[in-house]
Amino acid sequence: MALLEVEHLKKYFPSPRGVVHAVDDVTFSIEKGKTMGLVGESGCGKSTLGRTIIHLLESTDGTIRFEGEDVTHPNKQRMRKLREDMQIIFQDPYSSLNPRLTIQETIMEPLKLSGRFDAASLPKEADRLMDLAGIEKRFRTSYPHELDGGRRQRVGIARALALMPKFIVCDEPVSALDVSIQAQILNLLMDLQEEYGLTYIFVTHDLSVVRHISTDICVMYLGQMVETCPTKELFNYPLHPYTKALLSAILTVDIHKKNERILLKGEINSPINPKPGCRFAQRCPYATEECRQPVPLHEIRPGHFVACCHAKEINQL
Repeated sequence: MALLEVEHLKKYFPSPRGVVHAVDDVTFSIEKGKTMGLVGESGCGKSTLGRTIIHLLESTDGTIRFEGEDVTHPNKQRMRKLREDMQIIFQDPYSSLNPRLTIQETIMEPLKLSGRFDAASLPKEADRLMDLAGIEKRFRTSYPHELDGGRRQRVGIARALALMPKFIVCDEPVSALDVSIQAQILNLLMDLQEEYGLTYIFVTHDLSVVRHISTDICVMYLGQMVETCPTKELFNYPLHPYTKALLSAILTVDIHKKNERILLKGEINSPINPKPGCRFAQRCPYATEECRQPVPLHEIRPGHFVACCHAKEINQL
């Protein structure tokens, strides 16, 4: 059974010019112990989707099921339990930490709120979590501004793991870090997943990163899911024109492998009161009148779903 199931999820925001369709009719599921990568351009709704799932934002419509239970609109008591089972690692490890709390105090905060630990055991438990995240004990009394970006992000990871959640949204957790530090944090997340059976949604715009850590990938464009399948399948057989363009932008150091760049032309649709049909149509070289009608995700290959009415023709399947 899937740990998390999302069905027709929507998150709209009112604006002076109309309603922003930040997340619009998204459906997917994640099995326990797996990592779902969410990729797409900045502003496509990846982070909003992650935050809506864990109720940092309330959904406009749709259904969220966690361990088979409908948790779309939980009461206060159920929400408290969900806060223990669902956690988030934020993108910016500096702004997401309280500058007035030491590292030890930051990690102890969720432990205090849970009520599971007495005052005497809190420092010991905080030390255990610091060990888990690879933070040296000498930083117990340090403040966030005294740490580099990699260590700050480890503090964010330790805080997210404090109550041993089952599901974590990783909201671009390595995008603000140097490449060498990125690798360390990714390996840490993968080690923790293997040891504790964690389930991740990994939000990123870096396809090289998502290829390394994800078991499945969802490609988003202007609030909608345009392609989803296992990671290896996506990189070997991309079917949606937008996915092909994204993959063509990956830099390679292999002098024998030439990536033919696909340059997208045309105006990006507005997410404010969008018209029906494929939102990529204005930039797609294969678009026809048929693309002006709603295009739901449908299975083209086993386990490979695409929201494109010309996918078979384009890829000659």
